[in-house]
Amino acid sequence: MATRARQRLLTTAEDLFYAEGIRAVGVDRLLQESGVGRASFYRHFDGKDALVVAVLEDRDRRWLAWLREAVDTGSRPPAERPLAVFDALAQRFARDDFRGCAFINTMIEMADPDSPAHRVADRHKRRVIDYLAELLEDAGRDDAAELAPEFALLVDGAIVTAVRESSPAAAERARAIAARLLA
Repeated sequence: MATRARQRLLTTAEDLFYAEGIRAVGVDRLLQESGVGRASFYRHFDGKDALVVAVLEDRDRRWLAWLREAVDTGSRPPAERPLAVFDALAQRFARDDFRGCAFINTMIEMADPDSPAHRVADRHKRRVIDYLAELLEDAGRDDAAELAPEFALLVDGAIVTAVRESSPAAAERARAIAARLLA
């Protein structure tokens, strides 16, 4: 039962933090929405900051797994996979519940680079760069280490632009820029 309470807290917190922002959601609201008692909350987490970190770590794992699966769908050849990242993002941007990147949003809200939440968000972005480098290396690029951070910049820029424009078109434009980098 304790595991279910922890999972309800994580799920509720992720949904609320993503939709409304971390600072906008207090512990009382989390308890009310999750149906978990205060004592149970503190058995699982030292406080809201620890919950935020747990939510981000869980989302990091699931988001990267989603991206890998989306890029690998259809058994694309390795040369096509770096650009498939932008196709996956376009699908994500088209969802009604798209509110940008939870990790970018966290870094904005938790601007102190030494805060645990900011560090988890930064680690996620570094893992994305590592994955992009892996895709580029598998595609036969000798310049994968140089291109991966450039692709990450395109990914992050597309995310922010998609929020601003409320449209998946930013992913298509970022894909076109990435294709020019690869040419």
